[in-house]
Amino acid sequence: MCNLHRATELPKEEFKREVEKHLTGQETEPWEILYFKVYKSQLPVIEQALETAGLMLGDEKSRGYCLEMICADFLVGANLEGSDTKSCGLG
Repeated sequence: MCNLHRATELPKEEFKREVEKHLTGQETEPWEILYFKVYKSQLPVIEQALETAGLMLGDEKSRGYCLEMICADFLVGANLEGSDTKSCGLG
């Protein structure tokens, strides 16, 4: 099947990934933009946590990856303490 014909059959996001793969030679993972409200008083803690994670993981890591690692660390700690994640809406 020719590339042009294939392009018309792909979903938009998959087409974008195929183009990026062709241009960069790298596979990309599907992604989403998350929106949620935080209070201005919370921003310093969030920014400091992301900055610290970035320093620990390497500056080339995205803020999304840093947030994922912060969340993973939280979940490991919660499991080690034997807490019930269902009680706080996580399970």
